[in-house]
Amino acid sequence: MQSDIRRGTAEMTAAMLISGTIGWFVVISGQPVSGVVFWRCFFGALTLLVICTALGLLRPGIISLRSLAIAVFGGIAIVSNWLLLFASYSHASISIATTVYNTQPFMLLALGALFLGEKITGTKLFWLGLSFAGMAAIVEAKPDTDAVSGSYGLGILMALGAAFFYALAALAAKWLRGTPPHLIALIQVSTGIVMLAPMTDFTNLPIDAGSWLILITVGVIHTGLMYVLLYGAIQKLPTHLTGALSFIYPVAAILVDRLAFGHALQPMQIIGAAVILLAAAGMNLGWSPSRLIGLPVTRS
Repeated sequence: MQSDIRRGTAEMTAAMLISGTIGWFVVISGQPVSGVVFWRCFFGALTLLVICTALGLLRPGIISLRSLAIAVFGGIAIVSNWLLLFASYSHASISIATTVYNTQPFMLLALGALFLGEKITGTKLFWLGLSFAGMAAIVEAKPDTDAVSGSYGLGILMALGAAFFYALAALAAKWLRGTPPHLIALIQVSTGIVMLAPMTDFTNLPIDAGSWLILITVGVIHTGLMYVLLYGAIQKLPTHLTGALSFIYPVAAILVDRLAFGHALQPMQIIGAAVILLAAAGMNLGWSPSRLIGLPVTRS
């Protein structure tokens, strides 16, 4: 048991660190966002096809038509999520976009209440309100003009849209319990190839090996390998530890943005980011609001 937890912790940490660097690769690729996402799907699909074949997940009858349709729906959502998140980087910086993107648990909270009949408790509403307070601080903050090239507000809206589509993909995953996760991932990126092929400019492809290496890395490492590590960790770790380790991702993204591009958060942005991450942690880990003020927790 302990060896599984240690291995799962290492896998989850590696997956989150890989996720935290994807913004850097997207920016330095120099490709249009739709092109980056297409090649992510393409090379990711090749990687996941090999993995699914090795695991024997491509045999007939392993997935029903209904589950296939839900997986395709999840693929449309996850690809839309990537498009919006990557596009938000040039407007609100990698740091802010990634932090705002971490409001996704609250999007899933609302969708779960609407479609799964899940109960919204007072504690969950507290963390939701705290998250909105952090969002307000970020929106009101003066952005670093060197970190953005477009509309700051548009970047925040794009990151929120990305969070919403991620929550839709997570909702689809909840409906697919029992379906091999690597097969779900393969269907999702294959859906992305079909979605984005018509809008990908194949006449203006990268001409140097370095650019291709970046795109291959995003597909193989940030998609194929990351999925394997993430799903392997989820299978081994308790939920609270999975939730706690997931916050390595935004922290890593903020550090990469600072070290690679010199983008520093403004004081109000730091406060807003900290509040959002605190609220998301409280939501994911089931904390009581009393933890913020050190009151003893009573159990009924």
